[in-house]
Amino acid sequence: MAEEYESPVVTFGEEIKHAREARGWSQEKLAEELHFRQPYVSKVETGRQLASAQFAEQCDRVFGTPGVYTRMRRRAADWGNPVWFIPYLELEREARAVWDYSTTRVTGILQTPEYAEAVFRAAHRQESADWIKARVEKRMQRREVFERSDPLSLSVILYEPALWATVGGAGVMRAQLRHLVAESESPHITLQVFPVTAGTVVRGGALYGGDCPGRNPRPVRRDVYARAGG
Repeated sequence: MAEEYESPVVTFGEEIKHAREARGWSQEKLAEELHFRQPYVSKVETGRQLASAQFAEQCDRVFGTPGVYTRMRRRAADWGNPVWFIPYLELEREARAVWDYSTTRVTGILQTPEYAEAVFRAAHRQESADWIKARVEKRMQRREVFERSDPLSLSVILYEPALWATVGGAGVMRAQLRHLVAESESPHITLQVFPVTAGTVVRGGALYGGDCPGRNPRPVRRDVYARAGG
C-alpha cells in the first residue's frame, strides 16, 4: 500500500492551532491579533484554505517567529506542483513585473477554473477528478500576486489562434474570453493580441520573463511550461 502524506496545507493549519492554544487564545482572539476574521482563521486551522501570504506574515509577527510561518506557507503553496515548475512560481511571487508571450493557449494565471480544468484533463486523461481539482485550485492560487500591497504588473501577448481554439467547449471558451476582457480593465494587467496577419511568430512560441528586485530582468524559454498549460 502506498504511503500517504499529509498535505502541508493541513500541517500549516495544525501548527497555527497549536501556537494559538499554547497561548490560551480563542480563534476570535487570534483573529483580532492578526486583523483577520474568525471564520478565516477556522478555515486555515482546519486545512480547508491555504493561508494568504499576509496571514503567514502576521502570524510571524504575533508569535514572534520571524519567517517561520512565511516559509511554511510557501512550501504549502508549492505542494503538488512539479519540481520544474516551482522556479516559475517563485518568479511570479518575487517579481515586480512579468512578461508572457503565449501562442497555443491562454496563459495559466489568466485562465478561468473551467478553462484550466479542460487544459489539465486534456493533458492528464488518466488522472482522477480529485487530482484535476487540486491542480486547478493551485492554478487559481497564483492570482494572489495581484492582491499584494504592491500588485504584480503583468504584460501578456497572446497569439490570435490561441483565442480561436475551443478549449472545454463553446461555453467555457466564451466565459474565458469574457474573463480576459474583464482582466484587461485592471491597471496591473496589459493584454495584447498578436494577429495572424502580422507575420511569423517565434518558433516554439513560449516566452516568460520577470523583473525581480536584485536580479537582472531577462526572458526565459518555457517550452515545457507551455506544454503543461502555463
